[in-house]
Amino acid sequence: MAETIGALLAARIDDANPGLVAGEATWSWGEVVGESVARAALFDELGLAGRHVGVLLENVPEYVFLLGGAALAGTVLVGINPTRRGGELAQDIRHTDCALVLTDAGLAPLLDGLDLGVDVVGIDGPAWAKQVEAHQGAARPTELPDAGALYLLIFTSGSTGAPKAVQMSQGRAARTAAAAVGFSPSDVLYCSMPLFHGNALLANLFPALTTGASVVLKPRFSASQFLTDVRRHGCTYFNYVGRSLSYILAQPETPQDADNQLKFCLGSEASPRDRKEFRRRFGCFVVEGYSSSEGAVVIQPFSGMPAGALGRPAAGADVAVIDPETGVECPRASFGAERQLLNATEATGEIVGRDGLSSFEGYYANDEANAERGRDGWYWTGDLGYRDADGTFFFAGRTSDWLRVDGENFAAGPLERILGRFPGVAAVVVYAVPDPRTGDQVMAAMELDAGASFDPEALTAFLVAQPDLGTKWAPRFVRIVDAIPLTATGKVDRQPLRTDGWATADPIWWRSTPADPYEPLTTDDVSALRRAFAEAGREGMLP
Repeated sequence: MAETIGALLAARIDDANPGLVAGEATWSWGEVVGESVARAALFDELGLAGRHVGVLLENVPEYVFLLGGAALAGTVLVGINPTRRGGELAQDIRHTDCALVLTDAGLAPLLDGLDLGVDVVGIDGPAWAKQVEAHQGAARPTELPDAGALYLLIFTSGSTGAPKAVQMSQGRAARTAAAAVGFSPSDVLYCSMPLFHGNALLANLFPALTTGASVVLKPRFSASQFLTDVRRHGCTYFNYVGRSLSYILAQPETPQDADNQLKFCLGSEASPRDRKEFRRRFGCFVVEGYSSSEGAVVIQPFSGMPAGALGRPAAGADVAVIDPETGVECPRASFGAERQLLNATEATGEIVGRDGLSSFEGYYANDEANAERGRDGWYWTGDLGYRDADGTFFFAGRTSDWLRVDGENFAAGPLERILGRFPGVAAVVVYAVPDPRTGDQVMAAMELDAGASFDPEALTAFLVAQPDLGTKWAPRFVRIVDAIPLTATGKVDRQPLRTDGWATADPIWWRSTPADPYEPLTTDDVSALRRAFAEAGREGMLP
C-alpha cells in the first residue's frame, strides 16, 4: 500500500476507470492525475513547493486537482472555510502563513477589503487557465514528498476563538484513507460535504483514490437534489456530518425512496431516530463513528451496540474516560432496568487517548493549544463521555466553549465580541444548548446596561449588518439576565448557564427557525421542544 497521497496518485496514472464526475464532465483517474501533475508543475514554477497555499472554493473539480498537485509538489494546502467572515476570515489566512490564496468569482467578494498580506488569484480567470494550460502534459515529479511531509492544514476552532489549524501529513492522510471501510472500483461515492473539512477528504475522496472508486462531486449539499443525484449516478455510498440526514428526511416521502443503489453511508451526529428512519426509507445502512480532524482518538461502531452508543476503540487503542480535575479514570457507567444512567456524576469525564499523541500531529503555530491537548502526555479530546462495563463509549457533551451547528464548529469568543457591539449590552456569554436532532444550537445570555431594554427587532437588524458574523453563528436563544454569573475569582462561570439551558425564569427570546423573528419563549414552546427531543431519542441531552 502506498504510504503517501502523492504515491497513491502516481499509482493511478494509467487508470482509465472513472475517477471524478462533476456536472456533465467526467475524468478518468488517469486524467485526474494528469491535471494534478499540471498543477504540481505550476506550483513548482511559482516556487510554492513546501509553502502554504490557501484555497477558498466550493466543491469544484479544480479543488480536487489542486489537492493532487499539492500532494505531488510538496505544497501545503490550507482549506479556507467560506462560512467565516470579515476579520476572522482574514486572521485564518494570516495565521496559516499563506503565500497565495486561490478562489473564484463566487467567493472572491468575501475577501474584498480584508488585510490578507498576500495575493489573491482567481482560478476561473484567463490568467490561471493559461498558466495551467502551459503545464499540461508535464512529466510527473520523479521525487515525491515523504510520509512525514506536511500536506494539509484543516481548520477547527478553540474555546478562546483563536484559530486552530490541524496539521495533516501525507502519511496520516494515506493511512486514514486505507483504514476506511473498503470500496472497489465499481463503487460510486457521492461527495457533497465541503472539501475544506476532513470529513470529505478522509471519508470520501482519499478512500476513493486508494481503491479506484469513482467520486461524484457536488458544489454543495442539497437535500432536494440528493436522491435525484444518487439515482442518476448510481451512487453506492455517501458521507455526511450533522443534520444532513434530517434535511433529506424532511423531503416528501415517496414509495420509490428505496429505489436506489446506496449500500451505506458514514457520518457523525445524526440522531438515533434519523438513522433508523433513513434506513427504513432509503434502504441504506447508516454507520456512525467518533473521530476528529486531529485523528488522535477514533471510536468505531459495532453491530448490536446499545442505542445511542458511540462504539469502541480499535483493538489495542488506549482510550479512557478521565476525571479532568484529578487525572484518574472514571468508574464505569451503571444502568437501570430501562437503560437510565444511574451514576452520571461519577462515570462522566473527558474522553482521553492515552496513546493519542502518537497520531496527533499538532496544530500549526499554536503551542498553547498543543500543550492543552497533550497534557500529561495524553490526548485530551475536549469531549465528555462515559463507558459501560463492556467498554462501549457514550457521548455526554463538550468541555470546551465551542459549538457545533449543522456540522460547523466555531468558538464562542468571536461571537461574544460581535454581540458585545450591540447597543445596550453590558456583557454577553455565548454557549451551546443541544439541538433536538443533532449537535448544538446557539444561546446567548445578555446582561443589559442600566435602564436598557431588549429590542428583538433591533437585534435581528444588527446581526444582518455584521460583516464578520459567520453563517451559523446567529443565536437561536437569547436569555436576558440581571447579571452574568462569575466564579469566586471573578471569571465568567458558564456552567450554570449551560445547565439551565432554557429551563429558567429569566426572559428568553428565541427563533424556532433561523429565518423567524425573535419571540418570547413560552411554556408551549418548551413542551414542543421536549417532544422534539423525545421523538429523536435525545431526551438525555435536554437541559
